[in-house]
Amino acid sequence: MKRWKKLGCLGVMLFVAAAACTGPVLLTAAALTRAGAGAGAISAVAAGIPERMFAAYRAGASQMRGCAGMRWQILAGIARVESDHASGHLVGVSGDIDPIIVGPRLDGSRPGGNTSAIRDTDGGQWDNDTEYERAVGPFQFLPATFRTYGRDGNADGTISPHNADDAAASAAAYLCAGGRDLRDREQLRAALHTYNQSWAYVHDVLSGIDRYDALGQAPALPSGNAAAVIQAALAQQGLPYSWGGGGPSGPTTGICCSPRGQDGRTITGFDCSGLTQYAYAKAGINLPRTAAAQAGAGRRIPASAGFGALQPGDLVFYGYSPTADSTIHHVGIYLGDGKMINAPRPGTQVRVDPLTAMPDYAGGARLL
Repeated sequence: MKRWKKLGCLGVMLFVAAAACTGPVLLTAAALTRAGAGAGAISAVAAGIPERMFAAYRAGASQMRGCAGMRWQILAGIARVESDHASGHLVGVSGDIDPIIVGPRLDGSRPGGNTSAIRDTDGGQWDNDTEYERAVGPFQFLPATFRTYGRDGNADGTISPHNADDAAASAAAYLCAGGRDLRDREQLRAALHTYNQSWAYVHDVLSGIDRYDALGQAPALPSGNAAAVIQAALAQQGLPYSWGGGGPSGPTTGICCSPRGQDGRTITGFDCSGLTQYAYAKAGINLPRTAAAQAGAGRRIPASAGFGALQPGDLVFYGYSPTADSTIHHVGIYLGDGKMINAPRPGTQVRVDPLTAMPDYAGGARLL
C-alpha cells in the first residue's frame, strides 16, 4: 500500500543537525543476504518481508553506530507504510529497484491529498519531473531531503533513493539526526513525526515496529486446555490468510470476496475466526463462525478492564464500538505478555502480533 497522500513525507522538514554517527560500512545487505546473518532467529519469511528488502533494513540499521535504539524493525515499519516493502517492484542483488517508485506530482492539485506545491529541486534526476517534486524510492524521500541525508548503503560509489540499501541507510541517518535515543518511545515517536507530520501515520508505523519487535518473543505456554488452544494456533504460523477460510477441522479454501478484494476460493488457510474455531476445537469447544458471534461465548471481558485483565487462551476482540458486540470485526487468541496469535488480513499469514498491532480493542472472552 503506497501512501502517496503522505507525500513520502520527508518533505519539507530538513534538519540542520547532521545525522549522527554514520560509520564505515561493516556489512552490506548483499553480504547479509549471502550469509543469512544479522537477524538471529528472525527470518524474512517470519517477518513477512521480501528477503532482499529485509537484508537492506538490517544493513542500514547496523551502519548507524552510536545511534541508540536504531534497529531494522524501525526501518521496516516505515517502508511497510511508505511502499509495502517495494511491493510489485523487482529488487536486484545490488539493491536497485525496477521500476523505480515515484509518487504523484506535488503541484498542489491534491493528488493523495497534497495542497502545497513543491517546485523541482533535482532537475528530474530522481523523480523524472523537471517542474515539480515527487517522493521517490521505497522510503519516499523528497529529492531535496535525500540530498541532505543520502548515504551509500552498499559501498558501490553511488547514492540513489532507488537503491534499497542506500534508501534504508539514508532513512536511518535521518531518524538518528540530532542524537536521538530511539530506545525511548517518545523520542522514537518524535522522529517518526518529523518523517511525516501526522500522528495517524506515526501510530500506523509504530504498530508495524511493535509487531516486528515481537517476533520470536512468544511467551511460555500455560498448562491444560489453554495450552492445547495456544499450541494448536501457534502450529498454524505461516499459513496464509484466506477470507472465509478455516474451521474446526483445519485450514480450508474460503469464499469471495474480502473488503480488499481477496478471493478466498483460491487460497487454503484461515481467516481470524476460522483460526480461533480450529484452536478451540482442540479443547473440545465449538465456537460460532464469525468474530462478532464468538464475542457472545464464555465470560465477556470489557475493553475498559484493559489488557491486564486477559489471561493466556482468552479470545481478544477488535470492533468499531468496544461495547457493541455487533460491531466486532476481528478476533485473536491471547498468548500473554501483551501478544496474540493472529490471522490479520488478506495478504498476510498467521503470526504472533502485539495486541496493539490492531486498533479498536474491544475486550476479550474467557472460555477456559
